[in-house]
Amino acid sequence: MTETRTTAGARPLEGVRVVEFCQIASGPYAGMLLADFGAQVLKVEPPEGDAMRSWPPLTEGYSENFASLNRGKQSIALDLKDPAARELARELVLESDVLLENSRPGAMQRLGLGWDWFAPRKPGLVYCSISAYGQDGPRGGEGGFDVTIQAAAGVMSVTGEPGGAPVKAGVPLADFASGLYAAYSIAALLARVRAGGAGGHIDVPMFGATLAISALQTSEYFGTGRNPRKLGSAHPRNAPYQAYAARDGWFVIAAGNNRLWEQVCAVVQAPQLLRDARFTSPALRARHQAELKALLDPLFAQRGAAAWIAAFAAAGVPCAPINGYGEALADPQAAHLGLVQPQALPGGARTRTVACPVRIDGQAPAVDTRPPALDEHGPAWRARRSDNINPKPPEPRP
Repeated sequence: MTETRTTAGARPLEGVRVVEFCQIASGPYAGMLLADFGAQVLKVEPPEGDAMRSWPPLTEGYSENFASLNRGKQSIALDLKDPAARELARELVLESDVLLENSRPGAMQRLGLGWDWFAPRKPGLVYCSISAYGQDGPRGGEGGFDVTIQAAAGVMSVTGEPGGAPVKAGVPLADFASGLYAAYSIAALLARVRAGGAGGHIDVPMFGATLAISALQTSEYFGTGRNPRKLGSAHPRNAPYQAYAARDGWFVIAAGNNRLWEQVCAVVQAPQLLRDARFTSPALRARHQAELKALLDPLFAQRGAAAWIAAFAAAGVPCAPINGYGEALADPQAAHLGLVQPQALPGGARTRTVACPVRIDGQAPAVDTRPPALDEHGPAWRARRSDNINPKPPEPRP
């Protein structure tokens, strides 16, 4: 039996078949999201495998990074420059519902696996392409990685401390935002196909997806004509709304309205701040947040972070410690949500993964957490072709 979530939640993409021609992050993440919701995802890898298979940390030779983005999939290794392998890849796609790829624009077409080849032969196919800048346009032929897209799309201009060196977000936002847009768009087109409509070609530019999730920053620019600036952990329109140093460490509070601001003043025992004309509204507090921080810092330095967090929580002010991932994964809410699940690797080693965080009708999808070995399912898929029959697809190896 394969490793699965213990809940028996709904899997709304059950019966959908996906062929994934993807490496590293954005495409594999989209494929994983589809697999989490029940799709059968066959990952087509080059003979040497997805490059992420070599990324540390390695557990008994298997990449934990690769496992985190490729759970629940099958793997077949194909040299797509070989005519026989290319023909098998075409047959696999023609028997499926979705093709997902994240190559440079034009690469799949040069291999004979582009949308132009499949469209007349399978009108119901949902063909999704993820690329750095999109399939056409003045930058359509360029490649890119998460850090270059964060730079080009403005994220690095607002990340970090004022006056500091450029800093990227610690989480690969451009990769995963693109993967989320891809999975969402695929599900939307599948709904159209199920309703009797046509498939289509989805073009997901990482650059565009990253600008799209920067809605607050782009709208600030549209409204003011000025580039948003770095604020560290602070907020451009609310204060106090950032990280503060207590006597023994850092913590965050987020007082996003006047009622919460009143509670902050009560907790720090500084009622005079309520009467200060600089701080009578969220907009004024944001405008004068440097002065406000200078007044709050010496107060916060008098007690430990845990004491402040307890006091603010009791007053209903949103607050949190600055967790590392170890602490975040050990949070009681993570346990309640069933986020951390066991994961069996192909060689028999066991690790853990963060499973699907979404619940449907109160239950989490029953996610298959096991990732595939390279070409683990290739022999069975190649045998199907030689048998000239159409049996059920091979099941993942126990």
